[in-house]
Amino acid sequence: MPARFLSFRITMNLETQIPHFRETFYRVKTEVQKQIVGQDEIIEGVLLCLLANGHALLEGIPGLGKTQLIHTLSETLDLTFKRLQFTPDMMPSDITGTTLLVEDEGGRKQFEFQQGPIFSQLILADEINRATPRTQSALLEAMQERTVTVGRASHKLAEPFCVLATQNPLEMEGTYPLPEAQLDRFLFKLLVEFPGEDEIVQILRRTTSDVNITVEKVTNAATLNQMRQLVRQVIIAEHVERHIIRLVRMTHPDSEDAPDIVKRYVHLGAGIRSVQAIALTAKIRALLDERYNVAFEDVDAVLHPALRHRILLNFEGQGEGISTDAVVTEARDTLSPPP
Repeated sequence: MPARFLSFRITMNLETQIPHFRETFYRVKTEVQKQIVGQDEIIEGVLLCLLANGHALLEGIPGLGKTQLIHTLSETLDLTFKRLQFTPDMMPSDITGTTLLVEDEGGRKQFEFQQGPIFSQLILADEINRATPRTQSALLEAMQERTVTVGRASHKLAEPFCVLATQNPLEMEGTYPLPEAQLDRFLFKLLVEFPGEDEIVQILRRTTSDVNITVEKVTNAATLNQMRQLVRQVIIAEHVERHIIRLVRMTHPDSEDAPDIVKRYVHLGAGIRSVQAIALTAKIRALLDERYNVAFEDVDAVLHPALRHRILLNFEGQGEGISTDAVVTEARDTLSPPP
């Protein structure tokens, strides 16, 4: 039976569109859950990034289903999909493509650009921190500008375009830390935890039996782009905007209002992109709760994935084993929202 695509008209009343938005979101989530067990928060986080026109960094030990999650998502959203397996010997041209001298049927030779795997709508950058910094940086322009420049020519990428990168913990052998500039390009950093015993039982039964699980297509690229436009129609009151800005400023050690944990252990706080990330994803949370404006609880729900990778600890913080999540929690608890 063919999938029923939900469509939107941006000219319609916002109140009319919200139920369709929610239905599409949760239908996609349900389809992904057919393949992925026990990672509900991760699935929601990836969907928030897609709808906010951002990219996601997923960190966890190998074998937790990160790659399977992204592959299943591409099937459900009916998006073109490419997988990049990062290795230490990978070159930037392996990602972007290269210009080759080719000969046509008439024997004439000319230069022709051969597209790399980056020319797809959903990119799985698998084990991104196993490549050298030079190769990692090849993604920067594509992630920020949605273009790829090779030689003198600039090539535009198709929309929607989203990079979902997996990263092994830095203490694992053969990894290179991502540069701060590239980390900042990721809207969210999601921590994939090891599943519980009951969840492992479900995974075992699904993967060692003859049960055939099929995933249906729920929506398509055109509808996804319309949903992204709808997100930007949600209103954020000025006092909520200023609350977000104050929260981000409190991650800077030179801020007067910064808590002690920030002043003692943080070297560099979050930047402007974090404010944008919090605002956009909080709008999506409001839509999913059938509201037309952002509340403080929407902001709190997205703080940790939006900020944890944008805060750089100093040597003392790293030595003491302080987590950036603890820094975000302290900033949030210190700054109580206005009544």
